[in-house]
Amino acid sequence: MPSFRYWDDCVDPEDMKVMWLIPEVNKEWIDAGEKMGEKVHISRDPDGEPYLTQTEMQAIAKITVDRHFNSQLDPNMICALCEIVSDRKLFIEQYEKKLKETRIGIMQVAPETADWLSREMGYRAYEIDINTNVLYRPFVNVYFGAAYIKWLSSCDGKERNEEFVIRAYKGGKKKAMHKSTQIYFQRYMSVKESLTFQRDNETRQLAGAVSNSTTATPGKSGEEWAFWDARVSIEDMETMWNTPEVVREWAKSGERRGRVRFSLDAHKRPYLSRVEVKAIAGIIIDRHFSSRGVKAAALAALAEVTSMRFVNGVRARTGLLGIDYPTALWLYNDRGYRAYKIISVDDLYNPFVSMYFGAAYFAYLAEYEGRQRSYEFIVQAFLGGPENVNLQETGPHWTKFKDTLRFYEDSKKDQGSCSIL
Repeated sequence: MPSFRYWDDCVDPEDMKVMWLIPEVNKEWIDAGEKMGEKVHISRDPDGEPYLTQTEMQAIAKITVDRHFNSQLDPNMICALCEIVSDRKLFIEQYEKKLKETRIGIMQVAPETADWLSREMGYRAYEIDINTNVLYRPFVNVYFGAAYIKWLSSCDGKERNEEFVIRAYKGGKKKAMHKSTQIYFQRYMSVKESLTFQRDNETRQLAGAVSNSTTATPGKSGEEWAFWDARVSIEDMETMWNTPEVVREWAKSGERRGRVRFSLDAHKRPYLSRVEVKAIAGIIIDRHFSSRGVKAAALAALAEVTSMRFVNGVRARTGLLGIDYPTALWLYNDRGYRAYKIISVDDLYNPFVSMYFGAAYFAYLAEYEGRQRSYEFIVQAFLGGPENVNLQETGPHWTKFKDTLRFYEDSKKDQGSCSIL
């Protein structure tokens, strides 16, 4: 087990700069006698155990979500979990007898879980090796804890509620609805409600500090959130500029080559207009799937149903088409779809990459088990897995897909629409 006396011992210099930029952290540290440019002491409880203050915990949770899980996770959930699993202590270590695993750090992440998330699920912002001491670092531990929360949110192909996620985080999936984890969830809710979180203006200040960071994960934060050109290749951007409908829309909003902004909703989450979604779908189909019978309008409509056109996805779904890393990697390795490289989950936050692998999965489902499949089958299978399709039931996703498909097939309605449904 490592021994950290200062923040600088367990946090990268760039992350320290970001922490100092956050007004609440800055004030707390200065009030405690810390000085910018010098090492910052880690707080210690009466027993000498190092821990994070609530202000520090909130900052790390918000920075981590903004960098890696924007529009998908709630920082408040992370803060509340850290309160009940570790009391915000850095060096806490617990052995779970029933799960036969040791959990360590501020979010009680098992080394085996972190390794699996990195190796199989593509969470590679931080390297995990045989030296598990890296998990005691607060930014690293929160990153993998958050990744596990996101995975639990859609495990086994099902959208999971907050109660399931929290109880499964404690006792594993099999204990998610067991009475042994019920008290744990009740305590979590009590802590979550009692925590005093930052006000809206403070949150904006924190987000601004993150966006000015030099620690941006490729495609995930800083200017990468705001501009197309930081995520999308030069070739793909040139193709967008050669699309008349896109050029008209971008001209109206004052965009210029090399610095095209994403549209942002009220919560600063990047999303695409319908014109942009349809253009990307058309480009991907024309380049790679023109002989497969996949229609650009259907792919665009599916993007709307899956992610509401949010570039980073919504809830547990990753990216514009909601394709997760294991599925994309399977399509790349086993099905031969290699027009775009897939190295980590971060690659799927490029709208062209997400659309490409979404189209590949669409094409696979269209001929699932050697049979030509209907749109209704494809939509259900895309969202819930082909083994869970029930064509006797018509759900809201299928209804929305049909309505949205009509819109994308009507080119007149398509022009200039930037609204979020």
